[in-house]
Order: sequence, then C-alpha cells, then structure tokens
Amino acid sequence: MIIDCHGHFTTAPPQLAAWRDRQVAAADTPADAPDPDDLVITDDDLRQAIEGNQLRLMDERGIDLTVFSPRASFMAHHIGDFRVSSVWARICNDLVHRVSRLYPDRFAMGAMLPQSPGAAPATCLPELRRAVEELGAVTVNLNPDPSGGSWTAPPLTDRSWYPLYEAMVAYDIPAMIHVSTSCNPAFHTTGAHYLNADTTAFMQLLQGDLFADFPTLRFVIPHGGGAVPYHWGRFRGLADALGRPDPEVLLDNVSFDTCVYHQPGIDLLTRVVPSRAVLFASEMIGAVRGTDPRTGHPYDDTGRYVDATPHLSDDERAAVLGGNALRVHPRLAARLAAAGR
Repeated sequence: MIIDCHGHFTTAPPQLAAWRDRQVAAADTPADAPDPDDLVITDDDLRQAIEGNQLRLMDERGIDLTVFSPRASFMAHHIGDFRVSSVWARICNDLVHRVSRLYPDRFAMGAMLPQSPGAAPATCLPELRRAVEELGAVTVNLNPDPSGGSWTAPPLTDRSWYPLYEAMVAYDIPAMIHVSTSCNPAFHTTGAHYLNADTTAFMQLLQGDLFADFPTLRFVIPHGGGAVPYHWGRFRGLADALGRPDPEVLLDNVSFDTCVYHQPGIDLLTRVVPSRAVLFASEMIGAVRGTDPRTGHPYDDTGRYVDATPHLSDDERAAVLGGNALRVHPRLAARLAAAGR
C-alpha cells in the first residue's frame, strides 16, 4: 500500500468557513456565538468537496490511503479562548470523521486538538479521548505554538505536556507536530512559520530527555523536518557541545515526512535520514500547489520524487511509501488488518 501520512481537509465546503467567520466575530462576546447546529453540511457536500479534489489526485497518483485531518491553517488556536477552540475542534473533527466514514478504504482520520494560548495542554484530553474512542482517530496534530507565532508555550519537553503524552502512549497513537496560522507578520505561515516550527520542535527534543520518560511516544515532524536533515551536521555538533546524545537516537521516536517539493530535497532527505524514519506524504492541495515549470509536474506529487531517488533499495522504498506509516500508526495498521488489507 501507498499511504500518504499528511493530508488536510483544505477543500471543505464553504459553509464551514462562513460559520467560522461568525464564531471569530463573536470570540469576545460568547452570547453572540453561532450555534454549531446552524452549520449544515450534507454528505453530498462532502462528496463534492472530496471526489474532484483529494480523491481524484490520489487515484491519479496511485495513493491508496491518506491520513486526513482538519486544515492546519484553520486550527488558528490563537483566536479566542479554550471555549472557542473546543467548539471549533469538535466541528472540524466531526467533519473529517464523516469523510473517513464515507470513504473508509481511502481516508483515516487525524484529529486536531482544542489548544489555546495559556491553557494547560491537559484541557485537550476530553477531545483527544473522544477523537480516538468515538471517531476512530489514528493520530493527532499537536501545535507547539498555539499563540500563532509568538512562541509563548513551553518547550515540548516541559512536563506540562505530559498528560497529553501519557494519553497518546496509552492509546498508542502518534502526533504530527504541526503549527497553524501565523499572526506574526515576520513569519509567513507556510513559508516560514511551518518550517521554523519543525526545526524548533526537533531542537527542543534534542535538548531534553522526553523519550527517557516516554520510550514509546512517537512524533512525525512534517515538511521534510524543516531545516533539520539539511543541517544534520549542525545538530550533531550542537548535540556534542551540549553533552547530548547523537541526534540519530531521536529517530527511534521521531520521523520526517516527504513534503519536500523538489527532487534534490528528497534526494538529500533520503541520503541523510535513515529510511526507517521517513514517511511518504504530500499534503496535496495544501501550501504548495501548481505545476513546477522546470519539470512539468505538480510540486506536491511527491511520490514521483520518492520513486526517483537513487538512495533507497526496493525494500526501503516500500517502507517509506507505506510500511513505515503502518509502524508509526498502529491503530491504522490494526484497522487495515481487520479489513483484510
């Protein structure tokens, strides 16, 4: 199987954005907040949003299944308070769950968490439990910067995050470390903030001992790991200077995805990072759309790059394209096994 571990519902029906606009407008006046029941999206609306977009491209590119979560830039945890984020996360998770029910052979649900600046991560536990136990989520998106570019949250190694990690370990699910919209004009959302966060998260993990406390905890760092694989010598040198283990030991718990939109980037990623720590992903219909004029192919057709990279054996390539995703997402593996796939 070819499994895309990084997909977002970027083509959700327009009713969702309209409802969100009303919620944002009322963020400081709870009495004016829209009723979630006012949002009406039919199954036909969802089919129209999916079949001509993600599903069409999956068929064209030979992708069997996508781990699918709410649109990352729409999480916008910096807006309002925990109450606002909680309602919004529930709505977005329910929609993605419905997509996974309409197309159970093609989509597996990833959940967003109702994070909010200044709110303890433990406040997300009820929605995490609901997403896993009731909606069938196989992963969650974890935002290391709910402030939207101000970086007011403690490092991911801080003990305030531990209640979430304890639940993740108990459920045996990973988290994709994924920020949302930047409200800091110094950081373009997808061109800077996302990649900054990927790099920052890895450095936080390098500085701490998180996996000594949680040896089975698993993270996926998207977008090719930000700057990490491309400055691997820097991180090795910093680890040595700080008296930390070689960063390769983190790869027992941390994987990078292949949302790198040119062949030289994938070639370098697969040369530097052991194949066991690379997961196929495209984030199609996401941040980087359109056709590369140098190749004539879509930027986000990343399977093409994985197929062409010379640094993988056939077995390693198969692991990157699907086998690693099953290992990192055991709930997905169990679901597929139960379906005889």
